[in-house]
Amino acid sequence: MNRVRVMTWNIHGALGRNPRFDLDRVVALVRRHEPDIVALQEIDSRRAREAHVGDPFDVLQQSLGTHGIGARTVVTADGAYGQALISRWPLIDTEIRDLSYPECEPRRAICSDVATPFGPLRVIATHLGLSLRERRSQAIALLALLGTLDRPTVALGDFNDWFWAGSVRRTLARVLPGFSRHRTFPARWPLFQLDGVYLSSKQALLGSHTDPEARAISDHLPVVADIVVS
Repeated sequence: MNRVRVMTWNIHGALGRNPRFDLDRVVALVRRHEPDIVALQEIDSRRAREAHVGDPFDVLQQSLGTHGIGARTVVTADGAYGQALISRWPLIDTEIRDLSYPECEPRRAICSDVATPFGPLRVIATHLGLSLRERRSQAIALLALLGTLDRPTVALGDFNDWFWAGSVRRTLARVLPGFSRHRTFPARWPLFQLDGVYLSSKQALLGSHTDPEARAISDHLPVVADIVVS
Protein backbone atom coordinates (compact mmCIF):
# COMPACT_ATOMS: atom_id res chain seq x y z
CA MET A 1 0.00 0.00 0.00
CA ASN A 2 1.21 3.54 -0.83
CA ARG A 3 1.14 4.64 2.79
CA VAL A 4 2.51 8.00 3.94
CA ARG A 5 2.47 9.29 7.51
CA VAL A 6 1.91 13.01 8.04
CA MET A 7 1.95 14.96 11.27
CA THR A 8 1.07 18.48 12.36
CA TRP A 9 1.85 20.08 15.70
CA ASN A 10 1.79 23.54 17.20
CA ILE A 11 4.83 23.28 19.50
CA HIS A 12 4.10 26.52 21.41
CA GLY A 13 7.67 27.71 21.15
CA ALA A 14 8.95 24.45 22.71
CA LEU A 15 7.74 25.60 26.13
CA GLY A 16 6.29 23.02 28.45
CA ARG A 17 4.08 23.55 31.49
CA ASN A 18 7.14 24.50 33.56
CA PRO A 19 7.56 26.62 31.41
CA ARG A 20 11.05 25.98 30.07
CA PHE A 21 12.48 25.90 26.60
CA ASP A 22 13.25 22.29 25.61
CA LEU A 23 13.56 21.53 21.91
CA ASP A 24 14.90 18.02 22.59
CA ARG A 25 11.49 16.94 23.91
CA VAL A 26 9.84 18.20 20.74
CA VAL A 27 12.28 16.27 18.54
CA ALA A 28 11.90 13.09 20.61
CA LEU A 29 8.10 13.11 20.45
CA VAL A 30 8.00 13.74 16.70
CA ARG A 31 10.57 11.02 16.04
CA ARG A 32 8.56 8.53 18.07
CA HIS A 33 5.73 8.78 15.53
CA GLU A 34 8.11 8.47 12.54
CA PRO A 35 6.28 10.88 10.20
CA ASP A 36 7.34 11.10 6.57
CA ILE A 37 6.11 14.70 6.47
CA VAL A 38 5.69 17.00 9.45
CA ALA A 39 4.33 20.54 9.75
CA LEU A 40 5.28 22.48 12.88
CA GLN A 41 3.86 25.79 14.04
CA GLU A 42 4.97 28.40 16.62
CA ILE A 43 8.68 27.77 16.21
CA ASP A 44 10.40 30.53 18.18
CA SER A 45 14.12 31.21 17.89
CA ARG A 46 13.90 34.12 20.34
CA ARG A 47 13.57 31.78 23.32
CA ALA A 48 16.28 29.54 21.90
CA ARG A 49 18.65 32.45 22.04
CA GLU A 50 17.88 32.95 25.70
CA ALA A 51 18.58 29.25 26.32
CA HIS A 52 21.84 29.44 24.32
CA VAL A 53 20.92 26.72 21.82
CA GLY A 54 20.92 26.69 18.02
CA ASP A 55 18.26 28.19 15.78
CA PRO A 56 15.17 25.93 16.17
CA PHE A 57 14.36 26.24 12.47
CA ASP A 58 17.74 24.66 11.67
CA VAL A 59 17.72 22.18 14.56
CA LEU A 60 14.27 20.82 13.69
CA GLN A 61 15.12 20.56 9.99
CA GLN A 62 18.34 18.66 10.64
CA SER A 63 16.77 16.41 13.28
CA LEU A 64 13.49 15.46 11.61
CA GLY A 65 13.98 15.25 7.87
CA THR A 66 16.25 15.46 4.89
CA HIS A 67 14.31 18.27 3.24
CA GLY A 68 12.41 21.24 4.58
CA ILE A 69 11.60 24.91 4.54
CA GLY A 70 10.84 27.42 7.27
CA ALA A 71 8.44 30.34 7.03
CA ARG A 72 9.53 33.07 9.42
CA THR A 73 6.43 35.19 9.85
CA VAL A 74 7.82 37.52 12.51
CA VAL A 75 11.47 38.58 12.44
CA THR A 76 13.01 40.85 15.09
CA ALA A 77 16.47 41.69 16.32
CA ASP A 78 16.04 38.92 18.92
CA GLY A 79 15.17 36.17 16.43
CA ALA A 80 12.26 34.80 14.43
CA TYR A 81 8.88 33.13 14.90
CA GLY A 82 6.96 31.01 12.43
CA GLN A 83 6.40 27.53 11.03
CA ALA A 84 8.15 24.82 9.02
CA LEU A 85 7.43 21.95 6.64
CA ILE A 86 9.88 19.05 6.90
CA SER A 87 9.99 15.90 4.75
CA ARG A 88 12.06 12.77 4.24
CA TRP A 89 11.54 13.27 0.49
CA PRO A 90 12.41 16.22 -1.79
CA LEU A 91 10.22 19.31 -1.91
CA ILE A 92 9.52 20.57 -5.43
CA ASP A 93 8.22 23.95 -6.60
CA THR A 94 8.03 25.16 -3.01
CA GLU A 95 6.67 28.60 -2.25
CA ILE A 96 5.59 30.58 0.78
CA ARG A 97 2.31 32.44 0.32
CA ASP A 98 1.23 35.42 2.41
CA LEU A 99 -2.19 34.93 4.03
CA SER A 100 -1.97 37.96 6.30
CA TYR A 101 -5.13 39.90 7.11
CA PRO A 102 -5.02 43.68 7.69
CA GLU A 103 -4.05 44.73 11.22
CA CYS A 104 -3.56 41.10 12.32
CA GLU A 105 -0.52 38.94 13.01
CA PRO A 106 1.28 37.86 9.81
CA ARG A 107 0.24 34.43 8.54
CA ARG A 108 1.77 32.22 5.85
CA ALA A 109 1.10 29.01 3.94
CA ILE A 110 3.92 26.76 2.77
CA CYS A 111 3.01 25.06 -0.52
CA SER A 112 5.07 22.26 -2.01
CA ASP A 113 4.90 19.09 -4.09
CA VAL A 114 6.54 16.32 -2.09
CA ALA A 115 8.23 13.74 -4.32
CA THR A 116 7.05 10.60 -2.52
CA PRO A 117 8.00 7.15 -3.90
CA PHE A 118 4.36 6.81 -4.93
CA GLY A 119 4.14 10.01 -6.94
CA PRO A 120 3.81 13.72 -6.15
CA LEU A 121 1.79 14.78 -3.11
CA ARG A 122 0.78 18.41 -2.91
CA VAL A 123 1.16 19.66 0.64
CA ILE A 124 -0.04 22.95 2.12
CA ALA A 125 1.06 23.66 5.68
CA THR A 126 -0.35 26.67 7.49
CA HIS A 127 -1.23 28.42 10.73
CA LEU A 128 -4.38 30.52 10.43
CA GLY A 129 -5.50 33.57 12.38
CA LEU A 130 -7.53 34.03 15.54
CA SER A 131 -10.51 36.09 14.38
CA LEU A 132 -13.46 34.65 12.47
CA ARG A 133 -13.30 37.21 9.65
CA GLU A 134 -9.56 36.65 9.30
CA ARG A 135 -9.93 32.87 9.04
CA ARG A 136 -12.74 33.17 6.50
CA SER A 137 -10.46 35.22 4.26
CA GLN A 138 -7.59 32.79 4.75
CA ALA A 139 -9.73 29.72 4.06
CA ILE A 140 -10.82 31.23 0.74
CA ALA A 141 -7.18 31.97 -0.06
CA LEU A 142 -6.31 28.34 0.68
CA LEU A 143 -8.97 27.18 -1.78
CA ALA A 144 -7.26 29.27 -4.44
CA LEU A 145 -3.90 27.69 -3.57
CA LEU A 146 -5.34 24.21 -3.97
CA GLY A 147 -5.94 24.85 -7.66
CA THR A 148 -7.35 22.10 -9.85
CA LEU A 149 -6.48 19.22 -7.51
CA ASP A 150 -4.81 17.30 -10.31
CA ARG A 151 -2.80 15.26 -7.79
CA PRO A 152 -3.30 13.90 -4.26
CA THR A 153 -3.43 16.85 -1.88
CA VAL A 154 -3.15 17.36 1.86
CA ALA A 155 -3.57 20.55 3.89
CA LEU A 156 -2.42 20.43 7.48
CA GLY A 157 -1.66 22.75 10.35
CA ASP A 158 -3.23 24.81 13.12
CA PHE A 159 -6.43 26.18 11.61
CA ASN A 160 -7.63 27.87 14.83
CA ASP A 161 -11.11 26.65 13.94
CA TRP A 162 -13.13 27.43 17.08
CA PHE A 163 -16.69 27.58 15.73
CA TRP A 164 -18.74 25.70 13.15
CA ALA A 165 -20.57 28.73 11.78
CA GLY A 166 -18.42 30.09 8.96
CA SER A 167 -15.73 27.59 9.89
CA VAL A 168 -12.58 26.76 7.98
CA ARG A 169 -13.70 23.13 7.94
CA ARG A 170 -16.93 23.94 6.16
CA THR A 171 -14.98 25.86 3.51
CA LEU A 172 -12.16 23.39 2.97
CA ALA A 173 -14.42 20.32 3.05
CA ARG A 174 -15.89 21.42 -0.28
CA VAL A 175 -12.72 20.25 -2.01
CA LEU A 176 -10.89 18.34 0.76
CA PRO A 177 -13.61 15.99 2.04
CA GLY A 178 -11.33 13.71 4.05
CA PHE A 179 -10.29 15.17 7.40
CA SER A 180 -9.29 14.32 10.96
CA ARG A 181 -11.65 15.02 13.87
CA HIS A 182 -9.51 15.28 16.99
CA ARG A 183 -9.79 17.72 19.86
CA THR A 184 -6.33 19.17 20.30
CA PHE A 185 -6.62 22.32 22.42
CA PRO A 186 -6.02 23.01 25.22
CA ALA A 187 -3.72 20.00 25.44
CA ARG A 188 -4.44 19.30 29.11
CA TRP A 189 -8.22 19.08 28.59
CA PRO A 190 -8.80 19.12 24.82
CA LEU A 191 -12.06 20.81 23.83
CA PHE A 192 -11.45 22.27 20.37
CA GLN A 193 -10.42 20.78 17.04
CA LEU A 194 -7.93 23.49 16.14
CA ASP A 195 -5.31 21.29 14.48
CA GLY A 196 -5.92 18.85 11.68
CA VAL A 197 -5.32 17.19 8.36
CA TYR A 198 -7.49 17.65 5.23
CA LEU A 199 -7.32 15.34 2.20
CA SER A 200 -8.57 15.49 -1.36
CA SER A 201 -10.17 12.05 -0.91
CA LYS A 202 -12.11 10.57 2.01
CA GLN A 203 -10.70 7.16 1.19
CA ALA A 204 -7.13 8.47 1.43
CA LEU A 205 -7.37 8.79 5.23
CA LEU A 206 -6.48 5.40 6.69
CA GLY A 207 -6.48 6.55 10.29
CA SER A 208 -5.37 9.31 12.64
CA HIS A 209 -4.59 9.90 16.29
CA THR A 210 -3.20 12.37 18.81
CA ASP A 211 -0.55 11.92 21.49
CA PRO A 212 -1.58 12.95 25.02
CA GLU A 213 2.06 12.93 26.15
CA ALA A 214 2.49 16.14 24.17
CA ARG A 215 0.60 18.04 26.88
CA ALA A 216 3.85 18.25 28.85
CA ILE A 217 5.53 20.04 25.95
CA SER A 218 2.90 22.26 24.31
CA ASP A 219 -0.61 23.65 24.78
CA HIS A 220 -1.65 21.78 21.61
CA LEU A 221 -1.76 18.05 20.89
CA PRO A 222 -0.28 16.87 17.61
CA VAL A 223 -2.32 15.10 14.93
CA VAL A 224 -0.74 12.10 13.22
CA ALA A 225 -2.43 10.66 10.13
CA ASP A 226 -1.70 7.73 7.84
CA ILE A 227 -2.79 8.44 4.30
CA VAL A 228 -2.72 6.74 0.92
CA VAL A 229 -1.05 8.43 -2.05
CA SER A 230 -2.32 7.10 -5.35
